[in-house]
Amino acid sequence: MKVKVDYLVCEANAVCMGLAPEVFEVDDDDQLHVLIPEPPAEMLDRVRHAVRACPKAALSLEESSPE
Repeated sequence: MKVKVDYLVCEANAVCMGLAPEVFEVDDDDQLHVLIPEPPAEMLDRVRHAVRACPKAALSLEESSPE
């Protein structure tokens, strides 16, 4: 699964960072960074929770393309 961000919608509320700090980071300039764009399986439950919890629905998950 790959994390997608709609940066036009994202307000950098950092809810995602609070739920999955290994994957999401909001910097000092209030910019969201995805640290692990394709999180491993053991992180997916927390990442899904972070995606659902986004107050602006700016996050989504999509299937990764096969190599």
